[in-house]
Order: sequence, then C-alpha cells, then structure tokens
Amino acid sequence: MRSIWKLLASLLVCGLSLTACAPGLSQRPEQLSYPPLEFHIPDVEKIELANGIRVYLREDSELPLVQVTAMIGSGTLAAPRELTGFDDLFAAALRTGGTLSTPAAAMEERIDLLAANLSCDMGPYTTQLDLSVRRDDLAEGLTILGDLLRRPDFAADKLELARRRALEALRRRNDEPDEIASRLLLAALYPDHPLGDYPTEDSLRRITREQLLAFHRERFAPDSLWLAVSGDIRKAELLPLLQQLLGNWPRAQVLTAPLPPLFPPRAGLLQMVTKDVPQSTIMLGDLGVTKDSPDQYPGRVMNFIFGGGGFNSRLMREIRSDRGLAYSAWSQFQVGRRFPGPVMAGTETKNASVVESLTLMRAIMTGLRENPVDPEELRVARESLVNSFVFSFTDPHAVVVQRMQLDFYDYPPDYLERYQERIAAVGAGDVQRVARQYLRPERQQIVVIGTPDETGVSLESLGLPVQRMKAQELP
Repeated sequence: MRSIWKLLASLLVCGLSLTACAPGLSQRPEQLSYPPLEFHIPDVEKIELANGIRVYLREDSELPLVQVTAMIGSGTLAAPRELTGFDDLFAAALRTGGTLSTPAAAMEERIDLLAANLSCDMGPYTTQLDLSVRRDDLAEGLTILGDLLRRPDFAADKLELARRRALEALRRRNDEPDEIASRLLLAALYPDHPLGDYPTEDSLRRITREQLLAFHRERFAPDSLWLAVSGDIRKAELLPLLQQLLGNWPRAQVLTAPLPPLFPPRAGLLQMVTKDVPQSTIMLGDLGVTKDSPDQYPGRVMNFIFGGGGFNSRLMREIRSDRGLAYSAWSQFQVGRRFPGPVMAGTETKNASVVESLTLMRAIMTGLRENPVDPEELRVARESLVNSFVFSFTDPHAVVVQRMQLDFYDYPPDYLERYQERIAAVGAGDVQRVARQYLRPERQQIVVIGTPDETGVSLESLGLPVQRMKAQELP
C-alpha cells in the first residue's frame, strides 16, 4: 500500500513540474492567446435526376447507417381550408396505411425486421418522410420509402385509428395551460388564417380516405420531391438505386398552392382563461418578419437580450434572478418562411404575481425600445449567436436537410456563409430600431391561463381590453 502512495506522490510531483515548466501555463486564463477558430460550412453535393427529383448528398462513413429525408413541396396550406386536422391524419395514414403492393401489417413487419426508423410529418408548406436504416439494408429501405411516395394505400382502418387518436387529443387539449395559451395566441396572431386554425371534432370526422388519396394524386410528383441523403453511401451506389425505384415516375408539374391572405391581428387584447391551477401561464406576442427581411439579424440579437439568451437575457435576470417571480422566462423571434413569424415571450408565475410579472415584462420591452443596449450586453449577445452557429452543423444529416430546405424556401445562396458576419455587424441602434418595431406593448396579444389574484391590481390596469373565459367553456 505504501508503494502505491509513493507512486502517486511521484506522479503528482512530476505533473506539477511539467505544468510549471510548460510555456504559457503560468499565465492567468484571460492572458492566454489562441489562434482564431477556423470553421467551414460542410459541403453538400446537389444532383438533379432526369424527372426533376432534387438530391442532396453528404457521404459520411463514420457509422454503417444511412438517413434519408423525402420532402414533398406541399403541406397543410395546400389542403382544403375547412379540413383542419388534415395534416395529422394524412401523415399518420401515409406512414401506417401500407401501399398498393404491400398491406399495412406486412409493411410494419418489414420495417421492424430491418430495425429501421420511419416517420412522417406534414407542416404548413411541406410533407416529410424520414428514414434511418443500416447501410446493408438501404435498398430495402428505399424500396419501402419509394412505394409510400408513389403508391400509398391510406388503409381505412389506419385512418380511423389516426382519427380516434386525434379526437382523443382534441378532447384533452384544454388539460395543459401552456397548450391552451399557445393555441389562443396563434389564433389571435393569425386571425382567420390556416396558421391560426385548429381542428374541431366536425372537421376531423369529415376527412375521408378519398380526400387523402386526392391530395396525394394532386401533390406528389417527382418534380415536387426533394431528397436529403447522408451516411455510409457513395454517389455511385445511390444514383442507380434511385433511378431504379423512382426514375420512371413521370413529371406532373404540380402547381404551387396559392397563399391565403394574412390579415393583421386586431388591436391589443388580453385573453384571461380561468383554470384552477397553482400558478398562471402567461404568453404574449405579435407578428415579426419573414426570411426576406434584413431585420431578422438585429431581431435575433434583440431577442437574445430580451429573453432568448437564458440567464444572459433581461427577462430571466429581472423576473427570476432579481425578483424571484418565476422559475424561467423566455422569448422567441421566429423568422417566418412565407408569412411573418411570431415574436413571443412567456413565463409561469404564482397567481399572486401575474399582474406584477406582466407589468415587468412590458417594462423590459419599453426599456429596449427607449434606451440603447449596453455595449457589453450587445457584445455578449452577438458573440453568443456567432459562436453557437457552429453547433448547427454537428449532425451530418441535419446539415443536408438544412441545405435542402434553404434552397426550397429560396434563401439567398450565401445565407449560411454570411450569417455570422451579418450578426456580428448588428449595432446598438439596430437593436433599438427593431425593438421599437416588434416590441409594442399596446399592440400585444396576451393570454393568461390560471386564477390570478386581482384583489389589489386588476388586469385591466395594463391598459388593454380584457376578454374573460373559463377553460371548461373553450372549444
């Protein structure tokens, strides 16, 4: 035992000696200098097949896996407006409903035997299928994926199962305060618009298998298909597979669905929903920008300072750290694709401090609007956003999907390459300008879910009209 302690002591002495002798290690941490970090955006190869399918490929042999994302350029906005909930039923029935050549049960068995992951989702603008499969099983996995893209069956029993699940989710959608707040806020920000719609029991029951088939027939075509592929596969192997499975799929020249008009939100409103919970949920918001607006860069910096920077943000610092009114407070500045994205903020606080928290949130907005940000606060925000940018490229497949989506949504070709430069160029005047434009308390849509104590100060004291409801009365 004594010899072990002698050995450890010797190693410790040697380590201290080496540390003392190492050049530069006697300096304080802030005195150390390092070469500048070099970061290069990963390359993605782009290929277009003869029938219009766009393929984005990044080879990566680190693991014997291949990931494929198939994106069709039509989503909820191309479905009939009255069929709210169409997105969830279509995606679920597409994924589980089998194909004309392979019944649903047999397809599930094939996927299980391959130990593959296959999912489907429909958003406002696109429908997306994601496949992850072992390299040796890629041909089998692509066969399943190609069959779903070209010949889905939307089996009636799978559609009914998806409908029952959607109806159950509908029945329980007033259980969680944050879900109520999100739904009401988006409906207020996007009035009479699909982005603010939510399903009803009537709309879910009216969706038929024939409508799913019609959407597929009208919207799925090779020239509206985008493929992102990454993993242990070479271009010389992939292209023959794709040609074999999808090469004889004829073009259809799918027309772009017209975008519905967007009406501005009505003047500021506070919706108070009474629900018996121990603390109240607060969300507020307004409309922001699309991807085409140069305000997106100062908007991101402003959002970091306001509430998006965690403990470096004013909301978190003043609401949680300084006052102890909430465990967390946050904000988002979402850059919209075709329509302006929402600018939102929120917190959860005890019922006795709802008015105080809301008053403080609005005061923080006013401070950003009326006073230039502190130089150090601005530096931290810019550097945090610039440095965190590199983490957007840690997942090889996410890199390929991101590049594909940027092209689909017509982002500038140099968007990624100049992102850090544009963030770094944001000045204090830019932050104040966008704060004045997008943080306007008198125009805010506010939702409060809970039982706030208004015996001292009422919600009406905030200067907005208040609409009062009960959670059990909400649709």
